[in-house]
Amino acid sequence: MLRSRHWTEDWRNGATGMSLWTAAEAKAATGGSVQGDWAVNGVSIDTRTIEAGDLFVALKDVRDGHEFVAMALEKGAGAALVSRIPEGVAQDAPLLIVDDVLKALEALGAAARARTQAKVIGITGSVGKTSTKEMLLAMLSAQGRTHASIASYNNHWGVPLTLARMPADTEYAIIEMGMNHPGEILPLTMLARPHAALITTVAAAHLEAFDNITGIALEKASIFDSLERGAPAVYNADVETSPILAAKTLDKRLHGIAFGEHGFDWKLKELSIQGDTTVVQAEFDDKPVLFKLATPGRHFAMNGLGALAIIQAIGADLAQAIVVLGRWTPYKGRGQREVIQLDPIEANVRLSLIDDSYNANPTSVAASLEVLAGAKTIDGVGRIGKGRRIAFLGDMKELGDDAVALHAGLAHLEATKTLDVIHCVGPLMRALYDLLPAHQRGDWTETAAEMCDGLSHKLDAGDVVLAKGSLSMKLGLVVDAIRKMGHPVTDM
Repeated sequence: MLRSRHWTEDWRNGATGMSLWTAAEAKAATGGSVQGDWAVNGVSIDTRTIEAGDLFVALKDVRDGHEFVAMALEKGAGAALVSRIPEGVAQDAPLLIVDDVLKALEALGAAARARTQAKVIGITGSVGKTSTKEMLLAMLSAQGRTHASIASYNNHWGVPLTLARMPADTEYAIIEMGMNHPGEILPLTMLARPHAALITTVAAAHLEAFDNITGIALEKASIFDSLERGAPAVYNADVETSPILAAKTLDKRLHGIAFGEHGFDWKLKELSIQGDTTVVQAEFDDKPVLFKLATPGRHFAMNGLGALAIIQAIGADLAQAIVVLGRWTPYKGRGQREVIQLDPIEANVRLSLIDDSYNANPTSVAASLEVLAGAKTIDGVGRIGKGRRIAFLGDMKELGDDAVALHAGLAHLEATKTLDVIHCVGPLMRALYDLLPAHQRGDWTETAAEMCDGLSHKLDAGDVVLAKGSLSMKLGLVVDAIRKMGHPVTDM
């Protein structure tokens, strides 16, 4: 994947001789008490990935982070943010002691936001948040010192952590914001205080916590609540709830910017997929805009269109951004394409893998199936002699009372009907499996681990294979098992 040429989220301030936080700065930000005169170059919540010189934050989640403070210090952490001195930690250890660790992390994030002159971009959406963030990270990193959240650090601790990690002289910051329940985005956007914000799309996701998709749209639209009057508020004009998003921009007196096929600012005119490349003809301000992506998919094209709208709105170089966007490829587990060479000598004995195993809802699954349906297979290279389009689909979570119907509805998609074999994982996907015609029906298993049994007999050279499901369904196990069938080679 194309990464930042200047800064990524895990850039180390020590490279310039500057510290991210001194003990005095951290004390002033949090109101805590300090032991020792320390300075740190990063902020970490995980001892598995902690680096020397980091501030270890002892958050309480499944386990209490205080249990790992001693380990973090042994691994070279510069200090630890705690609410007490943990057992096994020296009484004079370098610590920042506060009443509440999460609130202290939020205070660090707020202080980091206050001290920077960066142009801050907020991103939310039911689908495409992380991909769009990564596009912007690539494009803006070519134009200045850029900071962004890693992976999907977009919740009540992910956003303050991302802000707390932001160097003071950042020029562009991209903050991803997610939600599972009503009322979660507003405090995140108030903390990040973006100068511009983007809603990628609104779709049926997290319906367990919302009455309907209108509630989801209202929640997503709250990202605009922290914007100053006249600030760019970019939103997808193609979703059925776009009037709700537009109304919010009017209510807050923002500069509403609509993108999509129905966009009145950035309009998608034509899209074509040529092998592994997506070519997009768009229009902005009645002027043509042509851009390419080094990956297939209408959904990626829409994400790219929204990202370019943000680029133009904040005054960055649009032409340079388009060049960089043409080299972007998806993040791991989010549509990343690979070639798995099955024979160590014969290069043509191979299959193609689309790893989209990180998340799933009806909209994103439909988009992935469309990509698979349009993928090119190879004939005459395997034991079967004909390349096939094969999907491994896992349950889509948090869909509420309509979950079974939404899974069954996948059977009626045009893309689904063109596929050769569909394997299903999980009790909800049984609803799709039971509707599949005999010639498409592969295997159904309760778990991804069970699906991995005999996997090599389900696949052959020349196939194109998609793995898609909610993260908890662990379709990544299927992806890893496919990789182990041969030698992964990046599909260029």
